[in-house]
Amino acid sequence: MATWIALGTGCTALVIVTPFILNWIAPSGLNWGKLSNISQTYGGLSTLISTAALVGVVASISYQARQDRIQNQEAQRSAHRELLILSLNDPELLTCWEPPLIPVTREGYRKIAFVNLVMGAWITDFRLGRTSEGATLGNLRDHFRGQVARAHWAEGGEKWRAFSEAQHRDTLGLRFIDLVDQAYREAIAAGPPVAEADYFIDSSQ
Repeated sequence: MATWIALGTGCTALVIVTPFILNWIAPSGLNWGKLSNISQTYGGLSTLISTAALVGVVASISYQARQDRIQNQEAQRSAHRELLILSLNDPELLTCWEPPLIPVTREGYRKIAFVNLVMGAWITDFRLGRTSEGATLGNLRDHFRGQVARAHWAEGGEKWRAFSEAQHRDTLGLRFIDLVDQAYREAIAAGPPVAEADYFIDSSQ
């Protein structure tokens, strides 16, 4: 404590005697008024620099806050993903979730749950800027050519939107949901999906 008191006293004394020291060491005839004007000019520049620095700090804090939100959302999805994987490995656990909104078999619901994992990876890439809107929309259009993909969104699309709306300032998540809805509506309007049985050629034939 005594050290801090001594340091504070020394700093105060230095501030008090500084004008006298400057006056003593300054050359005779020094124009203090001119120096004052120059000092004011540098003061203005200092204000601009300080303002720019403040803007940079605010931008950095805003960026960090956005990254923190994304990380928190991904942590939530990671926990949800682990639970889904447990359910996929043990289909008996599927009844621990909410009942499906559309008539579906247990095996069909397992496939819907797996598509949910795929969609979770896509929305994360979109939030992080790894994929553009155009690339995402093109991918989703291909995705909804499939039967299981359409069943997944028919069953869980509203839940996805409700979840994103419940997240604070999740504008990218909501934009992703809008793109999914757009691609889904286009696929429905285009006609029936490709059935699971028609995905691959049977090698035994």
